[in-house]
Amino acid sequence: MLRVSMSDTDDSPTPNSRPANETMRALVLHGPRDARVDRVAVPQPALGELLVRIELAGICGTDGELAAGTMAYFARGLTHFPLRPGHEWTGTVVAAGSASEGLWVGCRVVGDTMLGCGTCPACRGGRHHVCRQRREVGITDGWLGALSEYAVVPTRFAHYVPDSVAAEAAVLVEPGANALRAVRAAESRPGSTLLILGDGTIGLLAALFAVDAGAEVTVCGLRPDRLALAGRIGARHTLTTDTASQLPRSSYDAVLDATDDSASPASALDLVRPGGRVALIGLAERSSTIDTRDLVLSDVAAVGILSGSPALADTLRAYASGLDPTPVVGDIIALTDVPVRLAGLTSSGPGPKTLVDPWR
Repeated sequence: MLRVSMSDTDDSPTPNSRPANETMRALVLHGPRDARVDRVAVPQPALGELLVRIELAGICGTDGELAAGTMAYFARGLTHFPLRPGHEWTGTVVAAGSASEGLWVGCRVVGDTMLGCGTCPACRGGRHHVCRQRREVGITDGWLGALSEYAVVPTRFAHYVPDSVAAEAAVLVEPGANALRAVRAAESRPGSTLLILGDGTIGLLAALFAVDAGAEVTVCGLRPDRLALAGRIGARHTLTTDTASQLPRSSYDAVLDATDDSASPASALDLVRPGGRVALIGLAERSSTIDTRDLVLSDVAAVGILSGSPALADTLRAYASGLDPTPVVGDIIALTDVPVRLAGLTSSGPGPKTLVDPWR
């Protein structure tokens, strides 16, 4: 079980600290299964940065892997303890690093997770999420996360949140953008059929976007309550994974894998029609294997989705236009409850997403 404690020391680096008497609470992962809510210095925004008072943050499977020390980034040397997680968040700008950025103060914002270098070919081509020098907020070394009372975001990676988007929706922009990119990779459109494997946050948000695009959606998952939620979101059909063998082969225009099951990509390839598309956004702990002969001989396109970065603005526009992602929220917990929740990552409500109010 994760150890829960309070500490007055901060072992993690901070990007320009305020005076020591200006402190805040933040979740710090000191080692595997050693998560603590520590009192740390409030960060000071440098030139090109904004200080944000966090209103809500989200926790997801990535945060659970970081807390357990099992994420592959540790083995690759991209992440080290201690670290401060939290890459899904929304809040209000309270300070800027320069006078020219002062217009941001008072604005509600969300931020990108992938911080590209800005100069490489990927960044210049609008694909900063695959920049080889990128930092990932709250995940890799180099940028502190937002499971805290305040956080700093680079101005160029901040997105304005309209007043029509409530905080509970704004905090879901990052996972929603991932889901939207996966739905677009599946080329969902009016009259098309889409099978979504997985009833977690990404799977359910993908169902929301695919229904909005006019597709006929089927969701396959583990939990009857989550599948009932998928039906309320608009999925035409739902079924549990133990009955998935009843699905007819080669019957869907597209299949979207949003699971952590290493066998799921092969199932997706088996269930998609010739000439169809497979969108892969789930990551399994073990390697997944598919027969590329099936891929080639069926003329199937398989697309991997790394990040929601290219779709953040579109996701905000969709939410501002009335698309409501908040049914996926299961509960809102206090920051001090996060260490225990990271050990299980199960919300108390029917929705899979746990949100965190750092001011509770």
